[in-house]
Amino acid sequence: MSSIVFHIEEGIAYLTLNRPDKLNSFNREMALLLQSKLDECASLHEVRAVYITGAGKGFCAGQDLAEVVDPNGPGMQRILSEHYNPIITRLRNMPKPVIAAVNGVAAGAGANIALACDIVVATKSSSFIQAFSKIGLIPDSGGTFILPRLIGFQKASALMMLGDKITAEEAERLSMIYKVYEDEDFMASAKKIAATIAQMPTKALAYIKHALNHSITNDLEEQLSLEDDYQQKAAATEDFKEGVEAFLEKRNPLFKGK
Repeated sequence: MSSIVFHIEEGIAYLTLNRPDKLNSFNREMALLLQSKLDECASLHEVRAVYITGAGKGFCAGQDLAEVVDPNGPGMQRILSEHYNPIITRLRNMPKPVIAAVNGVAAGAGANIALACDIVVATKSSSFIQAFSKIGLIPDSGGTFILPRLIGFQKASALMMLGDKITAEEAERLSMIYKVYEDEDFMASAKKIAATIAQMPTKALAYIKHALNHSITNDLEEQLSLEDDYQQKAAATEDFKEGVEAFLEKRNPLFKGK
Protein backbone atom coordinates (compact mmCIF):
# COMPACT_ATOMS: atom_id res chain seq x y z
CA MET A 1 0.00 0.00 0.00
CA SER A 2 1.37 3.40 -0.98
CA SER A 3 2.37 5.75 1.83
CA ILE A 4 0.82 8.63 -0.16
CA VAL A 5 -2.63 8.22 -1.68
CA PHE A 6 -2.98 10.57 -4.64
CA HIS A 7 -5.77 11.45 -7.02
CA ILE A 8 -7.02 14.47 -8.94
CA GLU A 9 -10.68 15.42 -9.03
CA GLU A 10 -12.24 18.59 -10.45
CA GLY A 11 -8.99 20.53 -10.38
CA ILE A 12 -8.02 19.45 -6.86
CA ALA A 13 -5.05 17.17 -6.16
CA TYR A 14 -5.80 15.14 -3.06
CA LEU A 15 -2.74 13.94 -1.15
CA THR A 16 -3.37 11.66 1.83
CA LEU A 17 -0.53 10.74 4.17
CA ASN A 18 -1.11 7.01 4.48
CA ARG A 19 0.65 5.31 7.37
CA PRO A 20 -2.34 5.27 9.72
CA ASP A 21 -0.88 2.58 11.98
CA LYS A 22 1.97 5.04 12.73
CA LEU A 23 -0.28 8.12 12.90
CA ASN A 24 1.13 8.96 9.46
CA SER A 25 4.62 9.59 10.83
CA PHE A 26 7.21 10.12 8.12
CA ASN A 27 9.82 7.68 6.98
CA ARG A 28 12.14 8.20 4.03
CA GLU A 29 9.82 6.51 1.54
CA MET A 30 6.87 8.73 2.45
CA ALA A 31 8.94 11.93 2.51
CA LEU A 32 10.44 11.33 -0.92
CA LEU A 33 7.09 10.25 -2.38
CA LEU A 34 5.40 13.39 -1.05
CA GLN A 35 8.08 15.51 -2.73
CA SER A 36 7.48 13.69 -6.01
CA LYS A 37 3.72 14.19 -5.78
CA LEU A 38 4.12 17.88 -4.94
CA ASP A 39 6.32 18.27 -8.02
CA GLU A 40 3.61 16.59 -10.08
CA CYS A 41 0.99 18.96 -8.66
CA ALA A 42 3.16 21.96 -9.52
CA SER A 43 3.67 20.85 -13.13
CA LEU A 44 0.12 19.83 -14.05
CA HIS A 45 -2.07 22.64 -15.36
CA GLU A 46 -5.19 20.67 -14.49
CA VAL A 47 -4.27 20.94 -10.79
CA ARG A 48 -5.49 24.25 -9.45
CA ALA A 49 -5.43 23.46 -5.72
CA VAL A 50 -3.69 20.92 -3.50
CA TYR A 51 -5.39 19.27 -0.51
CA ILE A 52 -3.30 17.45 2.09
CA THR A 53 -4.79 15.33 4.86
CA GLY A 54 -4.04 12.19 6.84
CA ALA A 55 -5.49 8.69 6.79
CA GLY A 56 -7.12 7.32 9.90
CA LYS A 57 -7.26 9.17 13.21
CA GLY A 58 -4.31 11.52 12.82
CA PHE A 59 -2.90 14.08 10.43
CA CYS A 60 0.79 13.41 11.05
CA ALA A 61 2.79 12.57 14.18
CA GLY A 62 6.02 13.88 12.66
CA GLN A 63 9.10 11.76 12.15
CA ASP A 64 9.06 8.00 12.67
CA LEU A 65 11.66 7.83 15.45
CA ALA A 66 12.46 4.19 14.69
CA GLU A 67 14.10 5.43 11.49
CA VAL A 68 16.11 8.05 13.38
CA VAL A 69 17.72 5.54 15.75
CA ASP A 70 18.19 2.84 13.10
CA PRO A 71 21.98 2.51 12.59
CA ASN A 72 21.29 1.76 8.93
CA GLY A 73 18.86 4.65 8.58
CA PRO A 74 19.48 7.95 6.80
CA GLY A 75 20.54 9.85 9.94
CA MET A 76 19.32 13.21 11.20
CA GLN A 77 21.26 15.39 8.75
CA ARG A 78 19.86 13.61 5.69
CA ILE A 79 16.38 13.48 7.21
CA LEU A 80 16.38 17.27 7.39
CA SER A 81 18.24 18.08 4.18
CA GLU A 82 16.63 15.41 1.99
CA HIS A 83 13.20 14.92 3.60
CA TYR A 84 11.71 17.90 5.41
CA ASN A 85 13.50 20.94 4.04
CA PRO A 86 12.60 20.03 0.44
CA ILE A 87 8.97 19.45 1.46
CA ILE A 88 8.70 22.89 3.07
CA THR A 89 10.31 24.67 0.11
CA ARG A 90 7.99 22.84 -2.28
CA LEU A 91 4.93 23.85 -0.26
CA ARG A 92 5.95 27.51 -0.15
CA ASN A 93 7.02 27.62 -3.82
CA MET A 94 4.01 25.68 -5.09
CA PRO A 95 2.32 27.89 -7.74
CA LYS A 96 -1.11 26.76 -6.52
CA PRO A 97 -2.82 27.16 -3.13
CA VAL A 98 -2.24 24.31 -0.67
CA ILE A 99 -4.86 23.40 1.92
CA ALA A 100 -3.96 21.36 5.00
CA ALA A 101 -7.01 19.50 6.29
CA VAL A 102 -5.86 18.51 9.78
CA ASN A 103 -8.01 15.59 10.87
CA GLY A 104 -6.30 14.68 14.15
CA VAL A 105 -3.01 15.14 15.94
CA ALA A 106 -0.40 17.22 14.11
CA ALA A 107 2.86 16.89 16.00
CA GLY A 108 6.46 17.87 15.39
CA ALA A 109 7.28 18.01 11.70
CA GLY A 110 3.66 17.09 11.01
CA ALA A 111 2.49 20.30 12.68
CA ASN A 112 5.04 22.43 10.85
CA ILE A 113 4.24 20.91 7.47
CA ALA A 114 0.59 21.79 8.06
CA LEU A 115 1.49 25.36 9.08
CA ALA A 116 3.58 25.79 5.92
CA CYS A 117 0.42 25.36 3.84
CA ASP A 118 -1.60 28.36 2.64
CA ILE A 119 -4.87 27.54 4.39
CA VAL A 120 -5.08 25.29 7.44
CA VAL A 121 -8.39 23.93 8.70
CA ALA A 122 -8.88 21.37 11.44
CA THR A 123 -11.42 19.19 13.16
CA LYS A 124 -12.50 20.31 16.61
CA SER A 125 -10.89 17.18 18.08
CA SER A 126 -7.51 17.90 16.46
CA SER A 127 -4.46 19.12 18.33
CA PHE A 128 -1.10 20.69 17.55
CA ILE A 129 2.14 20.14 19.41
CA GLN A 130 5.72 21.26 18.94
CA ALA A 131 6.91 17.97 20.39
CA PHE A 132 10.64 18.40 19.70
CA SER A 133 11.78 19.57 23.15
CA LYS A 134 10.19 16.50 24.71
CA ILE A 135 12.98 14.40 23.18
CA GLY A 136 15.79 16.95 23.33
CA LEU A 137 15.47 18.43 19.83
CA ILE A 138 14.61 21.82 18.35
CA PRO A 139 11.69 22.51 16.00
CA ASP A 140 12.56 21.91 12.37
CA SER A 141 10.61 21.82 9.10
CA GLY A 142 10.46 25.60 9.12
CA GLY A 143 8.83 25.77 12.54
CA THR A 144 11.14 28.39 14.04
CA PHE A 145 10.54 30.55 10.95
CA ILE A 146 6.80 30.16 10.40
CA LEU A 147 5.25 29.77 13.85
CA PRO A 148 6.49 33.06 15.41
CA ARG A 149 5.28 34.90 12.33
CA LEU A 150 1.83 33.40 12.80
CA ILE A 151 1.36 33.82 16.55
CA GLY A 152 4.17 36.06 17.79
CA PHE A 153 7.59 35.48 19.31
CA GLN A 154 6.58 35.03 22.95
CA LYS A 155 3.81 32.50 22.39
CA ALA A 156 5.85 30.55 19.84
CA SER A 157 8.81 30.43 22.22
CA ALA A 158 6.67 29.04 25.03
CA LEU A 159 4.96 26.42 22.86
CA MET A 160 8.29 25.25 21.48
CA MET A 161 10.11 25.12 24.81
CA LEU A 162 7.29 23.65 26.90
CA GLY A 163 5.98 21.35 24.17
CA ASP A 164 2.39 22.12 25.14
CA LYS A 165 -0.35 20.39 23.20
CA ILE A 166 -2.97 22.91 22.14
CA THR A 167 -6.46 22.29 20.85
CA ALA A 168 -7.58 23.22 17.37
CA GLU A 169 -9.86 25.85 18.89
CA GLU A 170 -6.93 27.50 20.66
CA ALA A 171 -4.88 27.29 17.48
CA GLU A 172 -7.65 29.19 15.67
CA ARG A 173 -7.85 31.77 18.47
CA LEU A 174 -4.10 32.34 18.18
CA SER A 175 -4.39 32.77 14.38
CA MET A 176 -2.22 29.69 13.91
CA ILE A 177 -4.87 28.18 11.63
CA TYR A 178 -7.77 29.47 9.56
CA LYS A 179 -10.83 27.63 10.87
CA VAL A 180 -12.06 24.79 13.05
CA TYR A 181 -15.04 22.63 12.15
CA GLU A 182 -17.08 20.12 14.07
CA ASP A 183 -15.76 16.67 13.30
CA GLU A 184 -18.92 15.58 11.50
CA ASP A 185 -18.86 18.68 9.26
CA PHE A 186 -15.14 18.74 8.66
CA MET A 187 -14.66 16.78 5.45
CA ALA A 188 -17.47 18.52 3.59
CA SER A 189 -16.37 21.96 4.81
CA ALA A 190 -12.69 21.44 4.00
CA LYS A 191 -13.47 20.09 0.54
CA LYS A 192 -15.79 23.04 -0.09
CA ILE A 193 -12.89 25.42 0.56
CA ALA A 194 -10.73 23.42 -1.84
CA ALA A 195 -13.48 23.41 -4.48
CA THR A 196 -13.96 27.17 -4.13
CA ILE A 197 -10.29 28.02 -4.39
CA ALA A 198 -9.78 25.62 -7.31
CA GLN A 199 -12.22 27.77 -9.33
CA MET A 200 -10.42 31.03 -8.57
CA PRO A 201 -7.76 32.78 -10.72
CA THR A 202 -4.88 30.41 -10.04
CA LYS A 203 -2.07 32.65 -11.27
CA ALA A 204 -3.23 35.55 -9.13
CA LEU A 205 -3.31 33.24 -6.11
CA ALA A 206 0.26 32.18 -6.89
CA TYR A 207 1.34 35.82 -7.05
CA ILE A 208 -0.36 36.48 -3.70
CA LYS A 209 1.53 33.54 -2.23
CA HIS A 210 4.89 34.68 -3.60
CA ALA A 211 4.28 38.24 -2.41
CA LEU A 212 3.50 36.99 1.09
CA ASN A 213 6.68 34.89 1.06
CA HIS A 214 8.78 37.97 0.27
CA SER A 215 6.91 40.22 2.71
CA ILE A 216 8.56 38.38 5.59
CA THR A 217 11.99 39.82 4.75
CA ASN A 218 11.32 42.82 2.46
CA ASP A 219 11.16 46.41 3.65
CA LEU A 220 8.19 48.55 2.56
CA GLU A 221 9.84 49.96 -0.57
CA GLU A 222 10.93 46.51 -1.71
CA GLN A 223 7.45 45.13 -1.12
CA LEU A 224 5.76 47.97 -3.01
CA SER A 225 8.07 47.29 -5.95
CA LEU A 226 7.28 43.59 -5.76
CA GLU A 227 3.54 44.29 -5.68
CA ASP A 228 3.96 46.44 -8.79
CA ASP A 229 5.72 43.60 -10.59
CA TYR A 230 3.22 40.91 -9.63
CA GLN A 231 0.24 43.19 -10.33
CA GLN A 232 1.48 43.73 -13.88
CA LYS A 233 1.79 39.98 -14.32
CA ALA A 234 -1.68 39.41 -12.89
CA ALA A 235 -3.17 42.08 -15.14
CA ALA A 236 -1.75 40.28 -18.18
CA THR A 237 -3.60 37.02 -17.44
CA GLU A 238 -6.70 35.75 -19.20
CA ASP A 239 -8.39 35.40 -15.82
CA PHE A 240 -8.05 39.14 -15.14
CA LYS A 241 -9.76 39.89 -18.45
CA GLU A 242 -12.51 37.39 -17.62
CA GLY A 243 -12.93 38.84 -14.11
CA VAL A 244 -13.39 42.37 -15.40
CA GLU A 245 -15.78 41.31 -18.17
CA ALA A 246 -17.84 39.26 -15.70
CA PHE A 247 -18.01 42.21 -13.31
CA LEU A 248 -19.19 44.59 -16.04
CA GLU A 249 -21.68 42.04 -17.36
CA LYS A 250 -22.95 41.30 -13.84
CA ARG A 251 -22.30 37.55 -14.05
CA ASN A 252 -20.14 35.05 -12.25
CA PRO A 253 -16.64 34.75 -13.74
CA LEU A 254 -15.40 31.51 -15.22
CA PHE A 255 -11.71 31.41 -14.41
CA LYS A 256 -9.43 28.93 -16.17
CA GLY A 257 -6.17 29.39 -14.30
CA LYS A 258 -4.56 31.10 -17.29
